[in-house]
Amino acid sequence: MPMIRRGAQAPARWLLLACGILAMASAPHPASAADEGIVDVHTLPRLDGAVEDSSRPDTYRVTYTVPTGVAATSEAAKKLLSADGWVPYVYPLDEKSSTLTFKKGRQGLRASFTQARGQSAVSYTPNRIYSNVPFPDGATELVFDETRPYLGCIAPGALDATSAFFAKEMAAMGWRKLTPETAARWPNADLAETVPNGMRVFYDHPDGDTTQFYKQKPVMLTLTRRDDGRTNVEIRVAPFALPEALQADDDMAGLPRPKPTKSARGLGGASSNKREISAAELPAVLAFYRRELAARGWQEDGSAPLAPGDEVAIQISSAEETAVLRLGRKYDFTMISLTAQVKESALAARARAKKEADEKFLGDALGAAQQLIAADEARRKAQAASLSDAPLNARADSKTPVPLPETAEGVTFEGSDGRLEFSSTSTVKALSTFYRTTLKSSGWKEQPSVINQPNMAVMTFSRGGKSISMTVMQMGPKVNVRANGSGLVTEAAKPASGAEVEVQAKSSEPLKLDPDSQLPVPTQRSLKSFATTKMPGNEAPFRRELTASIPAPLGDVLAFYRAELSRLGWQEKSDGATVSAERAQIDFTSPQGPAVLKLGRAKGETTVNLAQKNSDAAAKADIMPKAGQARLVLGNMGSSEASLTINKQTVKIAAGAGGPQSPKGPMLDLPPGKYQYALRLSGRPARTEALTVAAGEAWGLLVGPVGDVLPLQMY
Repeated sequence: MPMIRRGAQAPARWLLLACGILAMASAPHPASAADEGIVDVHTLPRLDGAVEDSSRPDTYRVTYTVPTGVAATSEAAKKLLSADGWVPYVYPLDEKSSTLTFKKGRQGLRASFTQARGQSAVSYTPNRIYSNVPFPDGATELVFDETRPYLGCIAPGALDATSAFFAKEMAAMGWRKLTPETAARWPNADLAETVPNGMRVFYDHPDGDTTQFYKQKPVMLTLTRRDDGRTNVEIRVAPFALPEALQADDDMAGLPRPKPTKSARGLGGASSNKREISAAELPAVLAFYRRELAARGWQEDGSAPLAPGDEVAIQISSAEETAVLRLGRKYDFTMISLTAQVKESALAARARAKKEADEKFLGDALGAAQQLIAADEARRKAQAASLSDAPLNARADSKTPVPLPETAEGVTFEGSDGRLEFSSTSTVKALSTFYRTTLKSSGWKEQPSVINQPNMAVMTFSRGGKSISMTVMQMGPKVNVRANGSGLVTEAAKPASGAEVEVQAKSSEPLKLDPDSQLPVPTQRSLKSFATTKMPGNEAPFRRELTASIPAPLGDVLAFYRAELSRLGWQEKSDGATVSAERAQIDFTSPQGPAVLKLGRAKGETTVNLAQKNSDAAAKADIMPKAGQARLVLGNMGSSEASLTINKQTVKIAAGAGGPQSPKGPMLDLPPGKYQYALRLSGRPARTEALTVAAGEAWGLLVGPVGDVLPLQMY
């Protein structure tokens, strides 16, 4: 069915569950000795040039690297394992998976491949065959799921030879051919069913699977002749052993979904104009949908035209929507596609209702706003009535560079920063007049300002190359005055040149690790921030960065990080390390990639910047810089094309490049250095900025919706 082909693929492997059972059942012993159903992956053949990754020893996994690309490595591994007797197959609905799956007797194997620093990493993990069925020698187009089981393939022999093969091998694996007596527990079992140009046999497995994990359902073997002399083979769970009625799972896109569902995809929501659900399902689906849709007020309107792959296509409708339900078969699944569309009349009714609701909301909001404005105006008038408009005199005891009025309260003056703040019971007008008069008489010249209202005034004064900016604003029952500028800086507050202005106090207690932090940081801190960098669609970040301020001597903080990073497997690089009383910078190699620790001193505390790069994630996303160079990744969140000129190169950046819908934007490789770049957007003047990049770094330049440029170190 067309809708299904656009949907998600079903994994159907139960890998985590299987691995958990393996760990509980036989972790204390070698796999080969403890469980004949589990292969010892350490004994399997490896490709030429393989180098085993011994950093994380694992009984049930082996990983090695080879100096070839992933595609070539995967094909070579498939040939190597096939030569060792392992038969490759694919899972139903998972034909495009890059992971290879194999079966050899009653043992299963998975081989996965990843790119790692220009090489391929190969991982072998065992896969338990819960429901073992025989594979005909030389079979092609093998599709297999070891949990139900399901087997689909083309046997090379004729029908009689293939039938004899399965009769012998099924019995050898513990399968028993069902008879009317042994099938009596299933009232609907019809063992006499015939197949045109073929044959059908039913089996059960009285002993269940080899782990006794679950009781095996009976299966149906169907063999049919082909025109080329070969035989089509299918083994699936017998229809009479499947549930006759399905329960409802949680809705998807506001539409019913049966349980169990192997995979599903939904578009839209319960209130969307168009919504869709597609799924791969088990039988009894048509009865489920007739029941669930009828309970929701839907009715059948007859058959719809069949699309490729459809077995059933039904038109249905409700009071507001029309829909088409399509059901087809693939392997042992029922494939579902249900698409619902709101009727034009319902869309018009919804639009009218929304317009009426919006108008009511805006009317209510406007009325409430008018009430608030009126109440605020009345309150401000009442508060202003309590303020004094009388002329002001300067306080005699003032030690600030500018005079203070006699009504000044709560005075705060910071001479080193040139800041003054106080409150007063005088009006904005009285305070503005006071400063305009007193500062003018002292030689200060006022620059015109457009803000000069009864409740707020802004004034700027200058004299002899110095300036003072002053804001006078009514704040409730009092008026707040704030002033700053070079005219308020006092010489006595300035520290002597080269003088030491801080003392590194010894920590009162040893620094303790914060267990909840993703990168190490002490619990004794005044500031902490953590950031990660990644592209849309990539779960693993390319770069993690921690910044913090620690109220402790630099030596104590350095000792803390050396100890904690060593526990994480980070190795310190002696080349280029600098350590002094005021700063430190040390490069590390971590399990994920290169890292750097930078320490400094500011305001009596030790500042921390710890950055770690993930080389595998950067290589997978194709942002890894070339050796000795930096990489520039360009993006554009605006609605029109942009062009960037840097290092004598001009690059066009399409609208949306680097965003969620088009995650990969243009890239440039640059030698280390400082670069001027110019950004141009249609109808706007060019913007020129500078960017400094170092070897091994990857930087993103993202053009914002309004034409601004955000530089961000990605790696």
